[in-house]
Amino acid sequence: MTMGTGLLTDHYELTMLEAALASGAADRRAVFEVFARRLPGGRRYGVVAGTARVLDALEDFRFDDADLDFLRRVVDERTLAFLADYRFSGDVYGYREGEAFFPGSPIMVVESTFAEAVLLETVILSILNHDCAIASAASRMAHAAGDRPLIEMGSRRTHEVAAVAAARSAYLCGFASTSNLMAGRRYGVPTAGTAAHAFVLLHDSEKDAFRAQLDSLGHGTTLLIDTYDMAEAVRTAVELAGPDLGAVRIDSGDLAVMAQEVRQALDALGAEQTKIIVTGDLDEFAIAALAVAPVDGYGVGTALVTGSGHPTASLVYKLVAREDAMGVMRPVAKRSVGKPSKGGRKWAYRRTDDGIATAEIVTGAPMETPRPDQTEQTEQTDQAGRAERTEQIGDRPLLAELVRGGEIVGREPLEAARRRHRSTLAELPLIAHSLSPGDPAVPTIFK
Repeated sequence: MTMGTGLLTDHYELTMLEAALASGAADRRAVFEVFARRLPGGRRYGVVAGTARVLDALEDFRFDDADLDFLRRVVDERTLAFLADYRFSGDVYGYREGEAFFPGSPIMVVESTFAEAVLLETVILSILNHDCAIASAASRMAHAAGDRPLIEMGSRRTHEVAAVAAARSAYLCGFASTSNLMAGRRYGVPTAGTAAHAFVLLHDSEKDAFRAQLDSLGHGTTLLIDTYDMAEAVRTAVELAGPDLGAVRIDSGDLAVMAQEVRQALDALGAEQTKIIVTGDLDEFAIAALAVAPVDGYGVGTALVTGSGHPTASLVYKLVAREDAMGVMRPVAKRSVGKPSKGGRKWAYRRTDDGIATAEIVTGAPMETPRPDQTEQTEQTDQAGRAERTEQIGDRPLLAELVRGGEIVGREPLEAARRRHRSTLAELPLIAHSLSPGDPAVPTIFK
């Protein structure tokens, strides 16, 4: 039986609901938006991820008998009756996964009654704040790695459920695989892994451990060579596997220096094709620093699953329009110091010049859809399978329909989001890929 997601919310969402039911305002139409007031840590762009998980959570957002029994200590009987029949019947629009976002980008818009929409705040923010934070870090790491593959291996450094979501977000943004098997089963993310130091320590000698691994997994496996003496481990590995050894992994020390020494040793032993994988507290800065080292791939754990120092995307969910007593939709906004919001339902567009993004345009009404002769967008795939946006002129709409009348209409394969992210990165100006703190790569213009 699938567990509902109704209780993945904050207490005050239900007390607001109780008071709104009592005042008669619960059924007023309302518009909520998800956006970030700023990007964390001076980053140049954020990445949307988690939309598909939000849709899954929305589909399961309900309260069973056990939930309602627990909630008797929280809300009154009228509210319990409302919750017993709760099914979201509104509309949701959002940026597609893999898309970039900037301060003020309305990455998700929820339109429904106040009663239906307010209950979704916590679960939507829980998912998007986590997944967007991981995706934003993963994107920077993948760009720093260039054509070298990245393995996500951070499961043991975070909550067990968050680990699965982190693996998904990392793959969406360019990681090649994950160590997390549940992410492989649930989302189809390729999985990878061979052995830890414990496997070497288990055996009477490193040679015995290597031989056992090679006999079981074949010569294309990756041998971990820094348990004892690295130079001796390289000699033993090549002695047993010959030049067909797939790869060796270095997990400690000065990785740039170690990689150079290992490369020289492998080449001297005739293992010129054996790859070198490095792991151990890597982040985008360490990966960038290893760009000139003879490294063939990276394994990233702690930094990835913690957002590389920024574990939340700082997204908020704010009421921006509501129906008044006369049935007219009115914009509403906060004036809190340091936490302002902009009232009114919004639409968003990416403005480009010769295929390069120049502005995020946020409007209070839909812009006229460009004619085919005004906007041209094509996507080609190069020999390496990378999607390339060749030309785009004009303003590209960013909000897609995700839910219509309570029915989910916006699901898409993870691979589609992965392709979109490659295309989006190609659209961003070069400054977006700078790892130094700075202003957003694209300004947000409100109209």
